[in-house]
Order: sequence, then C-alpha cells, then structure tokens
Amino acid sequence: MSKGKWKLKVKKDFSSAHQLRNYGGKCENMHGHNFGVEVEIEGDRLDQKVEILMDFKELKKELNEVLDTLDHKHLNSLEYFEHRNPSSENIARYIYEEMKKRVESEHVRMVFASVSEKESSVATYFED
Repeated sequence: MSKGKWKLKVKKDFSSAHQLRNYGGKCENMHGHNFGVEVEIEGDRLDQKVEILMDFKELKKELNEVLDTLDHKHLNSLEYFEHRNPSSENIARYIYEEMKKRVESEHVRMVFASVSEKESSVATYFED
C-alpha cells in the first residue's frame, strides 16, 4: 500500500513599495505593487482527532502575520532587504523562510512560497 500525502495552499495579498538596486531602469525608482502571495505546505499524517493536516484558519493566520511585516512598507528599509534586493524572488524567499519557522513540524513541511507582481509574473521559492 502506498503512503499518501496531503498539500494545503492558501492565498493572500499585500501592498508595498520597493526600489530595485542596480536595475538600470524604471524599477530602480521607488514604485509600488499589490503583491499576490501563495504558500503551500504538505504532510503525510493527519491530526488523529480532527483528521486535518493543519487548520486552514491557522495557516492563514501565520501567513497574515508574516505579510503584516511587509504590508504598506518600503521594503528596502526592512532589515531583511538591507543587503538583498527586494525583488519578487527575494520576497518569496523571505515569506518561505518566515513561514517555515512558524508551520514546520515533524509532519508538516513548507513546499513553496510564490509572489506575483501581476498574474502573468510569478516568482516561486522552494527548497529541495
């Protein structure tokens, strides 16, 4: 018998401004986005009492708390982006790392975090 897994995905958005250092174009000027965010977790064992991997409500709460650190901020002024460009790629990595600290356990692991500046442009960070 094969052992199955479950994946949960939640979506949220936030608004902030950034400037891409060394870009050599308009994006080097301060500008803003309504960033879309999607995170996914997976696990191989459900809670025995309720039979869920993780409560969607809890997953959304953790994501909201992470995004509160970015929402309506100038990303370049945040410590994490002091020596990293606040690109969509690095924003996705930041969200992944922060969510990993909050939700990973013996039976739950982060799969990815994606950030979009618009629907047609998405950056995803994950670890092998």
